[in-house]
Amino acid sequence: MKKLIHVSGMGCMNCVHHVKEALEGLDGIAGADVSLETNSATITLTKDVADTAIISAIEEAGYDVEGIEAA
Repeated sequence: MKKLIHVSGMGCMNCVHHVKEALEGLDGIAGADVSLETNSATITLTKDVADTAIISAIEEAGYDVEGIEAA
């Protein structure tokens, strides 16, 4: 299963790295492909992960989530 997350506040590749690390640190996320160009992240899930957990991880890294949808 995959989800597409719209992330705001990223301005450089260092930001991309922070978001990727935050997402991949969550149990149930096998990988994250974060794009500065589209201000989004596509995550691959190994099990269901609550949207609230995803949002919290990104916000704790210093960025905002504009929305989450199935990818």
